[in-house]
Amino acid sequence: MSRLRRLGAVVGLAAATALAGCTGSGGSSEPQRSTAAAEFGAQDMGAMPVDRLRDGGTLTLSTTAWATQFNFHQVDGGTDTVAELASLVEPSLFLRDAKGVPRPDPDYLVSAKVTGTAPQTVIYRLNPKARWSDGKPVGAADFAAQWQALGRGDDRFHIADPTGYDQIASVTEGGDAHEVKVVFRAPYADWQRLFTPLYPASAISTPERFNKGWIDQVPVTAGPFKVGKLDRTTETATVVRDPDWWGTRPRLDRIVLRTLLPDAALQAYRNGEIDTTNAATTEDYAQLKNAERSEIRTGSAWDEVHVALNGARGPLEDIDVRHAVQRAVDRQALADVAAKGLPVGVPLLGNHIFMTNQPGYADHSDPWGTYDLAEARRLLDKAGWKEQGEGEPRTKDGKELRLRFVISTYTNRLGLDLSQLIQSMLARAGVQVDIVKVPANDYSAKYLNQGNFDLVIFRFTGLSYPGQAVSIYERPHGAQSFLNYGRVGDATVDKLLRRAASTLDKKRATTLYNRADAEIWRLGHDIELYQRPQMMAVRAGLANYGIPGLGDIDWTKVGWAGT
Repeated sequence: MSRLRRLGAVVGLAAATALAGCTGSGGSSEPQRSTAAAEFGAQDMGAMPVDRLRDGGTLTLSTTAWATQFNFHQVDGGTDTVAELASLVEPSLFLRDAKGVPRPDPDYLVSAKVTGTAPQTVIYRLNPKARWSDGKPVGAADFAAQWQALGRGDDRFHIADPTGYDQIASVTEGGDAHEVKVVFRAPYADWQRLFTPLYPASAISTPERFNKGWIDQVPVTAGPFKVGKLDRTTETATVVRDPDWWGTRPRLDRIVLRTLLPDAALQAYRNGEIDTTNAATTEDYAQLKNAERSEIRTGSAWDEVHVALNGARGPLEDIDVRHAVQRAVDRQALADVAAKGLPVGVPLLGNHIFMTNQPGYADHSDPWGTYDLAEARRLLDKAGWKEQGEGEPRTKDGKELRLRFVISTYTNRLGLDLSQLIQSMLARAGVQVDIVKVPANDYSAKYLNQGNFDLVIFRFTGLSYPGQAVSIYERPHGAQSFLNYGRVGDATVDKLLRRAASTLDKKRATTLYNRADAEIWRLGHDIELYQRPQMMAVRAGLANYGIPGLGDIDWTKVGWAGT
């Protein structure tokens, strides 16, 4: 269920992400009310001065699905695995703090400033030491190539998210080879999220290089680590210190990313084979809270769980059917299942753009997110789907009302529980739901990106820049759906989101985003569920790693306590 986009889109879209298997567990035998989330941006990183960490060592992490496309900006590459790898080996121009405030990373940027507003102009002053692994300096040509691939509307580049790049008018060299000048056609408030991760012009400047040059390989890097090995057989990626790195020397010798099913990751952690694992589920938390040589780190980030509805095909093309599906699902019951046995809150979400504990949050879920089985049945009657008796699917023109609920084989216990509960809830309204498991490595490329589903459950994460929502809720452009996998949208949402992203007044932008959110609910875009808690089990002694709130992990500071 996770589509993690910590860089670029979540989706950072996070980001998003995007973004594989749902994290969570177990059913609920007793009704409960999910409590409030922790303070927005709260972090728990095991902070420790770098000089108290030993030099060297290995950190072994798990990831939910093996990647074949390692270009994060390519539509099939926007996954948590690729985002994490990119953060280790490619430039991130800004690092966000726990509250999501971006600051230039001095290893890449001396400064970055808005120098004009009519038109908006940004001058990036680059660290003159910054170089790609092929020896070429990081420069304006790289910025220009990324803009041309993502922002010029060239459908030959199969991109995940054009937002912000499509508002740029020009990218040129500034006063010298270490300066980049970016001029925008229209103001873009979240300009600091652009060009992260930054890729080299040599590897993305043509559609062939952009789409195929990163399949099963990472051809060029410029980070504190470089790729040591991508092992498809064991589905393990290993990065090692880059001896040509010009910045702060990382404390770790290497970082290993192992692809593991959720249950296998839990067991691997308990066996000492990996150093961190998810603890934000009933079963996981119960098994990990008292584990030896381990601690639970908690915090609060931008992290939501939802069910996408495919409005481009099948019965859900009809807005009345989408509304009926929304009204037939008891969101609170699902949130209570996710919250059972956890020491943190799992609140219902009434907003697609702001979290419950985030400034700007307003609940627009009523009536679309309010459980009302009778109203769901009335809407299906209105849409022409006739009842056939208890336990039988409704029919229309000789066809049964059946929906395909696509989940990944990596979906864990909570993902399965939620899917089955939704299946049961919709059955009461006369909607037959068939749960279809598909290979985890195909989930994004062959199902999400192709709109090959009726229902899917997953997460968007890391949208600390609200402008990242544009690519999730804007109508598709031709064959490009970006992150709007269900392809539900309208001109009103497009206009409001674009106006908000171009509004430099934060208060006014928040108002516009909330107007867009109300329309997103009315359209039946999805079933927004709950705000996911942030809980992680971490091996004792691991410093400067854990739950970063709205921030980014500084991989040069991650290491093991001791000498």
